[in-house]
Amino acid sequence: MGKYQKLIFVCTGNTCRSPMAEAIYKNLEKVSDMKVMSRGLVVLFSEPINPKAEIVLKKNDLELINHVSKGLKASDLDKNTIILTMTANQKKKITELFPEAEDVYTIKEYAGEIGDVVDPYGGTLMDYEECYIELGRLVKKTLYKLNDE
Repeated sequence: MGKYQKLIFVCTGNTCRSPMAEAIYKNLEKVSDMKVMSRGLVVLFSEPINPKAEIVLKKNDLELINHVSKGLKASDLDKNTIILTMTANQKKKITELFPEAEDVYTIKEYAGEIGDVVDPYGGTLMDYEECYIELGRLVKKTLYKLNDE
């Protein structure tokens, strides 16, 4: 794999979007030695993946075993890390909190698209399914781009 040794997907609470993106990526890329993880920006206490996100993952034959939410920390970052956020505001917050973070993009920006990945939190199971489908497309584009670098 290219110039990155670590990929961190970041969302707000690390219970919906970023864990789903992590699970999708790990299912698509099983031979890479790149470390793939997910983190949140507002994690007050550890909690498991959102039940609706878990249902959608299982419906698609994916799962994250024993996932508990974790906040992004400076120790997670190094010069070989790429961070992909779900929204432009999350990207902005990371660049403010962690000025040492060099490669921070929204996942849509990195995949060559515009906009944010909408948070399904509090929505219906269909909202989570739609988010999963969108993340599936974006994560595939991310994987192809990373493999090209």
